[in-house]
Amino acid sequence: MTDLINQITSDFQKQIDSFRPEISVSDIGTVTEAGDGIARVQGLANIKSQELVQFSNGVIGIAFNLEQSSVGVIIMGDYSEISEGMTVKGTGRIASVPVGDGLIGRVVNALGEPIDGKGPIQFSGYRPIERIAPGVIERQDVDTPVQTGIKPIDAMIPIGRGQRELIIGDRQTGKTAIAIDTIINQKGKGLICIYVAIGQKKSAIARTVALLEKQGAMDHTIFVVASADESAALQYIAPYSGCAIGEEFMETGRDALVVYDDLSKHAWAYRQVSLLLRRPPGREAYPGDLFYLHSRLLERAARVSVNYVITADDFAGKTATVENSVDGRVFAGPMAKHDAEQAVKSLGKGKAVVLANSGGSLTALPIIETLLGDVSAYVPTNVISITDGQIYLESNLFNAGIRPAVNVGISVSRVGGAAQTKAMRQVAGRLKLDMASFRELAAFAQFGSDLDKATQNQLNRGRRMQEILKQPQYEPISVEHQVVTIFAGTNGYADEVPVESIKQWEMDLAKYFNQSHPEVLKDIVEKKQISADNESKLRAALATFKVTWQA
Repeated sequence: MTDLINQITSDFQKQIDSFRPEISVSDIGTVTEAGDGIARVQGLANIKSQELVQFSNGVIGIAFNLEQSSVGVIIMGDYSEISEGMTVKGTGRIASVPVGDGLIGRVVNALGEPIDGKGPIQFSGYRPIERIAPGVIERQDVDTPVQTGIKPIDAMIPIGRGQRELIIGDRQTGKTAIAIDTIINQKGKGLICIYVAIGQKKSAIARTVALLEKQGAMDHTIFVVASADESAALQYIAPYSGCAIGEEFMETGRDALVVYDDLSKHAWAYRQVSLLLRRPPGREAYPGDLFYLHSRLLERAARVSVNYVITADDFAGKTATVENSVDGRVFAGPMAKHDAEQAVKSLGKGKAVVLANSGGSLTALPIIETLLGDVSAYVPTNVISITDGQIYLESNLFNAGIRPAVNVGISVSRVGGAAQTKAMRQVAGRLKLDMASFRELAAFAQFGSDLDKATQNQLNRGRRMQEILKQPQYEPISVEHQVVTIFAGTNGYADEVPVESIKQWEMDLAKYFNQSHPEVLKDIVEKKQISADNESKLRAALATFKVTWQA
């Protein structure tokens, strides 16, 4: 009996000794003011900027304004139930979104939660929505093209992987169409696309998702939605969420493209929450940090350098010959592949390891809506100064049937030919200048009747090139067909084709090369340039087509 009592006592003592009370320490505050998607909270003494907070009814907010005696919180959900006196708890977690391959093909809200009715998302982790952009040393040159499949853009305003190219123009000029065409054209090209819809109608978003599914493009696309009927807070964080999702791919050595459609509405949402939280208004009632709002987003687009880490197993008697050595044992840091190989040789046994989070890129296509073509307004000038070029779309061209309505005169890519294949550079080298001068000449020629033969020839070829550069929506064209068509146009093979028949001529030309000369197209794809031998074949094929083709 005594033994049994001792055993029970011993068991109880073990349980008492192993007991650890579950005490959670939380930062607690009280709502002093609430309404219109914001709340002012007293308390929360140890709260961090951008930290998620939870109201007593379960609604989430973000600590936005850290003031001396209170915290301004932007509410991420239904704010109608938030009232004075409600308690607020700090979560200790900075605003972040789930990331990983599980998001591909899904439609999510600004918090990364699925809204497509396809069940929960399998994600690999969380990533903060705000993050410092890669530094200069971590970046490498932008020299790989993002093929949009749109002739005037790929030929004259090329976009490179890691670039930030602004799409700007009035409403209903085809800005979103360019972004959607680019996403459709990435099928099978190893580029993961993130489309961020800010302040759009849900019906328009549903149409875009259905279109991408029909074209088979949702297999490589993630849709981030903050629709017009959602709070300004969600519209404000949506682009940062999309950027964080894209950074995950960039840092695992892959290429991603993120479209922000559009940053004008994003600026409006930011202005709304800022004014509600009584931040001082500046120009056009925007807060003073509006430039920083977009610069800290767009600067995160980059092409990061390949980072080799060299390790060796046998160091006996070896001396370090490469910089960035750590105790003569491990070499780490950005360096060229040749240097990495040399370092391994100098160490004896060893290997060069390419880090998994290196060598990827994140390309940004921000969209800005102008009012009556005014690019000198506050938000457009800010975003123009942050990006590496802009594609400017004009209402007059759009209404005249020139679509995409790209104004080649003031559109520019600051990466330029570095983001083109050599084949495209060969055929489109002077095209941008020629088209800009043609537009000016055509405007001047309206007032004069007596034109010399050279001017007439320039106008005739310009009209045909203008027709060649037109393109239907949602029909991206492969780079080899673009090269052949532009080569034919710029070298006079279309000079005798009636302007109204150019579209038919172009379709027949593509069919002719697919059926009769596939080897010419194949050579352009494989060598990424027009070799001397292939050029002679190309010219011979075009000469035959010119003789045989009939309108």
